[in-house]
Amino acid sequence: MFKKLSFVIVLLMFTSCNELQQVVNNLPTSTNEIGLSQLQMANGLKEALDLGIEKQVSKLTAKDGFFRNELVKIILPKELQKVDKGLRDIGLGKLADEGLKVLNRAAENAVGKATPIFIDAVKNINFNDAKSILLGNDNAATNYLKSNTETALFASFKPVIKNSFSNVGADKIWNNLITKYNAIPFTKNVNPDLTSYVTAEALKGVYIMIEVEEKEIRTKTSSRATDLLKKVFALQD
Repeated sequence: MFKKLSFVIVLLMFTSCNELQQVVNNLPTSTNEIGLSQLQMANGLKEALDLGIEKQVSKLTAKDGFFRNELVKIILPKELQKVDKGLRDIGLGKLADEGLKVLNRAAENAVGKATPIFIDAVKNINFNDAKSILLGNDNAATNYLKSNTETALFASFKPVIKNSFSNVGADKIWNNLITKYNAIPFTKNVNPDLTSYVTAEALKGVYIMIEVEEKEIRTKTSSRATDLLKKVFALQD
């Protein structure tokens, strides 16, 4: 079985996407041949993603979960970098610092409320998905989750971010900040859509942290916290 899997992995490196799917579809599917049922394989991948959400995404909900994490820290969009510089040039550096911090605070506040959305999305993984993911790259499960949830999650996440802006005071701070910038002589007025920007950046951060855990599980046997994870990911070792 392991020789067969090794052969498949080599093929994955040199064939087209359609050919890849054909190869994956030809993998053995019975419990006797691989030692795991179809349901167990699918559930193993679900466990891996659930673990990523539980261990890594939960870190983002803590104070400074985004702001102090260089992997996911939300920085100012290009349009607002000139706002930041303009305010610092006139001695309002402290206000500029606070503006950046509250963007990250809004993301931290929102992720905790939206985590159930991610958990529900994991439930749709089936056996065929599991086979493709298992033999994929170190972030194949994360990419699967992203491709199947990003559009819907953005729509669900955006109103949560909007409320978070209000909860952490980001809306007032940025209204004040942009008003002060727009009052600076010889500057072009800005009116950015911060809600959409922070929503997109917060989602990006969530996927990054899930990917961190997926890579841990794939590469470190010590990170496979359950018997099912050990059995399923032993197939890709």
